[in-house]
Amino acid sequence: MAEMTIIPVSSPLNATFAISRGAKNTAETVIVELVKGAHKGRGECVPYARYGESRVSVVAQLRGIEKQINAGLSRQDLQQRMAPGAARCAVDCAMWDLEAKQANIPVWQLAGLPEPRSLPTTMTLSLDEPDAMAEAARATPATLLKLKLGGPDNLARIETVHRARPDAKLIVDGNEGLEVSAFPRLAATAGKLGVVLLEQPFPVDQDSALMARPGHVAICADESVHTSSNIQALAKLYDAVNIKLDKAGGLTEALKMLYEARRCGLGVMIGCMVGGSLAMAPAVLLGGLADLIDLDGPLWLSQDIANGLTYQDGIVSPPSRELWG
Repeated sequence: MAEMTIIPVSSPLNATFAISRGAKNTAETVIVELVKGAHKGRGECVPYARYGESRVSVVAQLRGIEKQINAGLSRQDLQQRMAPGAARCAVDCAMWDLEAKQANIPVWQLAGLPEPRSLPTTMTLSLDEPDAMAEAARATPATLLKLKLGGPDNLARIETVHRARPDAKLIVDGNEGLEVSAFPRLAATAGKLGVVLLEQPFPVDQDSALMARPGHVAICADESVHTSSNIQALAKLYDAVNIKLDKAGGLTEALKMLYEARRCGLGVMIGCMVGGSLAMAPAVLLGGLADLIDLDGPLWLSQDIANGLTYQDGIVSPPSRELWG
């Protein structure tokens, strides 16, 4: 028997976070705690409106499964009892944390992952006017920057940021907001300016436009990929996939996605929503098997959770056992 506690959290951001679909000033998350005997496991998820989620809907999902979890539902059975998404992510990650504490070994060993180490993470430049994004780039202590795109000034954003930080490798993220007709020119310019990856240029229902894409820069699926079942079909259109635990439904499915992506010859980014260190910690463990990680979410929070992840000049350290895992 385990006892589940559900804790909704609203965390103010230290700056507005804007993408092509809109902007936010708080991180709305849900923490799940599972207590069994002397041990407690924790997991955190970020409900995402793009997928019809909110804190209210996630809490309702969790209430719907609470009796089964309290009665001893296993992590393996959880994968069939709950659909992929934020609610399952919080429970799945709490279960991993609890299993590790009960066994007195870290999650990375339970999962068969390499021992975690400090890794460079991308740091995100929120969507803004080109000069403002260039100023943010100059102030950002990292050599891998992600630019959020949207609107008619996308080429200017890339060019201005590149001039401001010619030393940095750039990722550009369309968040489904780019136009198919303008894409060839944008991709060609991006390739010349050191862009190493271009994320989700078009809406999900326009993925087929990538069959004729130019080869100037690698293209990464984000909104188009949720679980391992999506990956084989996407391998015809994309060069890489962005694996996010909140979409996958937790670490268990994210591991399946990573191995399936490699089987299909795809590159792997481990990404995140805007949330705190408890939400990022399981994803950091996957970083050792990925090509790059995009896990700067806690840096947007005015106040992170206790024992949070440590960031230094664009490098994130593995989570402590006090935080997770």
